[in-house]
Amino acid sequence: MQQINIIDAKNHVDEKVKIGVWLTNKRSSGKIAFLQLRDGTAFFQGVVLKKNVSEELFEEAKKLRQETSMYVVGIIHKDERSKFGYEMEVEDIEIISETEDYPITPKDHGIEFLLDHRHLWIRSRRPFAVLKIRDQVIRATYEFFGKEGFVKFDAPILTGSAPEGTTELFHIDYFDTNAYLSQSGQLYEEAGAEAFGKVYSFGPTFRAEKSKTRRHLTEFWMIEPEMAFMHQEESLDIQERYIAYLVQSIIDNCQYELSILDRDIETLKRYTKVPYPRISYDEAIELLQKADFDIKWGDDFGSPEETYLADHFDQPVFVLNYPKAIKPFYMKPHPTRDDVVICADLLAPEGYGEIIGGSERATDYQYLYDKIVEAGLDPEAYSWYLDLRKYGSVPHSGFGLGLERILTWLTLEDHVRETIPFPRMLNRLHP
Repeated sequence: MQQINIIDAKNHVDEKVKIGVWLTNKRSSGKIAFLQLRDGTAFFQGVVLKKNVSEELFEEAKKLRQETSMYVVGIIHKDERSKFGYEMEVEDIEIISETEDYPITPKDHGIEFLLDHRHLWIRSRRPFAVLKIRDQVIRATYEFFGKEGFVKFDAPILTGSAPEGTTELFHIDYFDTNAYLSQSGQLYEEAGAEAFGKVYSFGPTFRAEKSKTRRHLTEFWMIEPEMAFMHQEESLDIQERYIAYLVQSIIDNCQYELSILDRDIETLKRYTKVPYPRISYDEAIELLQKADFDIKWGDDFGSPEETYLADHFDQPVFVLNYPKAIKPFYMKPHPTRDDVVICADLLAPEGYGEIIGGSERATDYQYLYDKIVEAGLDPEAYSWYLDLRKYGSVPHSGFGLGLERILTWLTLEDHVRETIPFPRMLNRLHP
């Protein structure tokens, strides 16, 4: 008899197998017990028929407590009524470890309670599905940039400089020197691009923002490509191909997980069609004003504005060339306008807002030096970054995508970051 995983049940129909599982829920009647089982690969149902097992085994099945670990032995059958499609007719149970008073019961719990028990909550169906999709997005990211000829170039987590100022960074006393937890790997990726042509980093980043919105986290993971000899239009082509690749990858590999989340696959398929619409910031302002938004040229967009723009096109949409005053110092000035920079945000539909921010980077040494001073930063701390403009500078572009931000859109979940376990004392860092 073979020991298998639940996910492989489809390959063992009408065979007797053994599976190591945990009990997530159960119900029973006089003649049958239904056991909801999981093993880390999937969830399915085990059915214990009183007439086919000993009375002792049937009583044991009825008394099992939630999250008891055990081995079950039985025959795999098709089950077209379930999302998974298969179940086991259980013939034997070997308890490994009993449990009692498991805190996350099948009843509804508030998000605060679940955050306090996130180390256990990840066993539940929806966090399970989100984290499996997260894993696939990571796999697809490596695949995409590998196929596109990028080199993975990891940026440091401890840094002495920041691409967007230091007011929202976590400060560290680094051997009597000021240091910060990384806000972004972008500046280092620009150095990598001048060494390897096309690079990307994929690592944790930190923002010391006290925010209670799903769009702002203190810790998250960023994918940040930088490309030498590349202008904005070519960068936008890569960005939309990357997003379409990620969406297609989870359609191809995560249909079971998407079904758990009730995520409509036909809707996702729309987002695999490129090119995505592109409008200027100026045009976006006009659209919003016509829709009676209280907004004027020069304002940044909030969640309602981003939601309206993306839903207007029913597709991810690029908004190009924002006002210089609301963007970071490193962005390249527009060649014919002094009030905007060459940049773009990609807004996701369905109310999920910006998922990518990118720009062409400034290449003129003096312009960049002046912008650093204007931003109130110390040019000495950025001397290495300015060196990139002294020794063979080329047109180059880059962008950043937050992993948790795109997962909220792909899964339509609000709390994807909180599904990852943290020590109890850090629970409130992720509101």
